[in-house]
Amino acid sequence: MKNTIKVERAKHDLTQAALADKVNVSRQTINSIEIGKFVPSSILALKIAAIFDTNAEAIFILEDKDWK
Repeated sequence: MKNTIKVERAKHDLTQAALADKVNVSRQTINSIEIGKFVPSSILALKIAAIFDTNAEAIFILEDKDWK
């Protein structure tokens, strides 16, 4: 699953640590999501989207390989 978290963080001038604090996870979790090593729960995805004032579909993009 692709995501635009890094881009959104830059737009909102947030570090990984600052975003992590806002959604109550570790900075390492945010890093793992950004690099595609971890797929967040629905709740975490919605929390992240809310921080960026958008919907989860705008941040998390399914790829063809995710369907298999």
